[in-house]
Amino acid sequence: MVIVQLFADPLISAGRSVAAELFDPRAGQGARQMAELALALLLSSLVGLERELQQKSAGLRTHTLVGVGSALFMEVSIHGFGALGDLTGTRLDGSRVAAQIVSGIGFIGGGLIFVRRDAVRGLTTAATIWLTCAVGMACGGGLPLLGGAATVVHFLVVRGFPVFTRRLAVVRATERVELRLSYRTRRGVLGRVLELCTKSGFQVTDVHVDAEVVAPEGSDKGKGKAKEAGVVLSLEGKGSAHPLVEELTDWDGVLGVGLRAHRDSTE
Repeated sequence: MVIVQLFADPLISAGRSVAAELFDPRAGQGARQMAELALALLLSSLVGLERELQQKSAGLRTHTLVGVGSALFMEVSIHGFGALGDLTGTRLDGSRVAAQIVSGIGFIGGGLIFVRRDAVRGLTTAATIWLTCAVGMACGGGLPLLGGAATVVHFLVVRGFPVFTRRLAVVRATERVELRLSYRTRRGVLGRVLELCTKSGFQVTDVHVDAEVVAPEGSDKGKGKAKEAGVVLSLEGKGSAHPLVEELTDWDGVLGVGLRAHRDSTE
């Protein structure tokens, strides 16, 4: 009985000390921690507001909750298990919580990405969710300067890079277009079109022809049936391809001309 009492007294006193510090501001829930949560709220709200103005699927509320939640997880990881370590006499690894935040945020980001035909959408929004999580973790981990710098980087990338890429597209030397043409065969139209594209400074990277037999022409009764063909030419070159369309519309044997910009998959 005496031995049990000797082991029980330290545990009871340790439990009382833990209970006494439940509302203690000095136990990891003081003014510093509140300020870190407030900073995470501010920075994540700035990121979320920019997404909200762009009418993205994840806007102000989502980014704010992700940032503040990540900061709170970091506060719990750093300060929440100190008393438990003193009670058990073991050393706790607070980085485990941070690792779980990084892997867990991927579920939210993955739900924002979808594919429509040949275009991928939502990658930038998912990346901002991931960045907001990192900003919140930095604030909760006592690294406000890094969190603020990451927020500035967000606005630099999301707002500044599109302006730079648009200007780069203006001075870009090559233009990629698709020229769609329907014409009568047996008149050498396709060969002359390819020659015209080459002389205009365009390189033909791909040719797709679809020929179909139509009713015989009156002037070619003894020469068999005439054909109507459709061709799609992928062109790369300098300048505008609109003069090609204007010239081809006046050609004999050309039934229709169309021009479309070549579109890559976008985020």
